[in-house]
Amino acid sequence: MKEIEKYLNTDFYNNIAELLKSARKNIVQTVNKTMVYTYFEIGKIIVEEEQKGKERAEYGKQLLKGLSTKLTNEFGKGFSVTNLQQMKIFYKVYGKQQTLSVKSTDNNNSLIENSNFQLSWSHYLLLMRIDNPNERKFYEIEAIENNWSLREMQRQFDSALYERLVLSRDKKGVKELSEKGQIIEKAKDTLKDPYILEFIGLPENQKYSESELEQKIIDKLEHFLLELGKGFTFVGRQVRFTFDEEHFRVDLVFYNRLLQCFVVIDLKIGKLTHQDLGQMQMYVNYYDRFVKLDTENKTIGIILCKDKKDTLVEITLPENNEQIFASKYLTVLPSKEELKNLIENKDDNE
Repeated sequence: MKEIEKYLNTDFYNNIAELLKSARKNIVQTVNKTMVYTYFEIGKIIVEEEQKGKERAEYGKQLLKGLSTKLTNEFGKGFSVTNLQQMKIFYKVYGKQQTLSVKSTDNNNSLIENSNFQLSWSHYLLLMRIDNPNERKFYEIEAIENNWSLREMQRQFDSALYERLVLSRDKKGVKELSEKGQIIEKAKDTLKDPYILEFIGLPENQKYSESELEQKIIDKLEHFLLELGKGFTFVGRQVRFTFDEEHFRVDLVFYNRLLQCFVVIDLKIGKLTHQDLGQMQMYVNYYDRFVKLDTENKTIGIILCKDKKDTLVEITLPENNEQIFASKYLTVLPSKEELKNLIENKDDNE
């Protein structure tokens, strides 16, 4: 028996276990995709029937009520008037997009397999509530590419990820967000301003030290990585280096796999100064000269601060700066209206 138990701890068992896990995952994905596509088709049939009735409000209301009763009697829960109304909205929102992406075929299974729906029904319920089609498409692309759970997608929407990325892009870049999602090709592509750190649980007016802020981030490292964005892996905190017999410590060090470079982060709870920028320049220079490999790209330095003046940053840093950046951080979620005002002011200044 001991020999068998030992054998079961090898790749023999692990390979079978991984195969079963993969199969279960594929089954769940297939079921979800089939359900979403079926709800889309139900919505389509409802809309087409209502159009025959010339979309009379009373006709549509009675149609959904009668359909709900009959479907519930035969198929059970899940077909309330509210749910049927959501299927109808789903078709209206995604009907044109889906028609363009799926070619006609007599095989229903083939239609489902080639449909453009790759998220769960719960994801689409959230996406349907986003009025801006460009913003909606952005979150759909990012959720698919990053395998966001519903909770993760909700958090990114609540923290206005799309609006924050829009702030740092020109009109061409904004259009690309809705067509391709967030593409990481250079340092600026990873940046947000502001960074939203509501998950650390520090009220806006509460007094705290930089070490306390750092500890809160470490305690919620998974959330912080999600906020940083694509490609980031954690390297260390309070990473020490020494030269000329002096010791220095970088608050947080990450590595971005997409850009293939180190990202050093300094935390400032007060107003950004030119000394802070000079210190970050020294950190970046050290990593470029003594840490990074020849095959890796130049180090990125990010200062997260409570307050900053853009003019100070521009004057202190080189004109063609591509390595050092300063961004505000917020410990509470800003309102959509506040972010909208920022975007409108940016457009006026272009």
